[in-house]
Amino acid sequence: MATLGSPPWSLLCALGALLAALWCAGRALTGAWLRPRRLAQTLRSQGVRGTQYRFPSGDMNKYVRLIAAACSQPMPMSSHAVAALAVPFDHAIIKQHGKVALTWFGPEPRVVVSDPQLFREILSNKQGQFGKHRSILRIERLLANGLTTHQGDKWVAHRRIINHAFHLQKLKRMLPAFAASSSELVRRWGSSMGKGDVQEIDVWPEFQNLTGDVISRVAFGSSFSEGRKIFQLQSEQAQNAVKMANVMYIPGYRFLPTKLN
Repeated sequence: MATLGSPPWSLLCALGALLAALWCAGRALTGAWLRPRRLAQTLRSQGVRGTQYRFPSGDMNKYVRLIAAACSQPMPMSSHAVAALAVPFDHAIIKQHGKVALTWFGPEPRVVVSDPQLFREILSNKQGQFGKHRSILRIERLLANGLTTHQGDKWVAHRRIINHAFHLQKLKRMLPAFAASSSELVRRWGSSMGKGDVQEIDVWPEFQNLTGDVISRVAFGSSFSEGRKIFQLQSEQAQNAVKMANVMYIPGYRFLPTKLN
């Protein structure tokens, strides 16, 4: 029984829920509107030009649209200008805003750099001013969490491991596996063609399978068929990660019972 003058529990619960809702709304407003505006103002004051921030998805819609348009058309065989088809969004941004341009992936700003001199300065910097992008998607952190994403002492440890794995003598011992996988690919292509016939082959999935076959033979030895299955499952996970990366990040979205999740 509540004592006289004490507030009822329902009122306390309602007040707590209201405070929690206000706190969440404030965090969302800061992360999706106020912080991007401040970052954009800071970058523009330093001379970095680019696209305007569009709440809440930034340039994601344009990014997905340009990727879909590039994938829908073949590249001319006589052309070596692959940037417009390989990275259509970056190509369009650089063409419009210059060699150093600001873009937005959701509320996160990204600076696209195509100046070779800046490349050299960024890659040779040892002070840590140029940090690596950390994905907010859990599936991306599981799949791509390696040398390209680590920093500091963790990067040094992984680099030492990779240096031993790619020693020249170890690579020479892998040559039989490379030769076996390549010979199998050539024989399969030859058997699919009759005498004097001309056949068009999509080499992209063929080379993907070749890569998986080589890795399976080197890593699993005689049981490379089992390794091939694992590689195929990892490829499917990577494709799902790419699909999720093209979707605007919403906290808690991965718990919804969608087909992709």
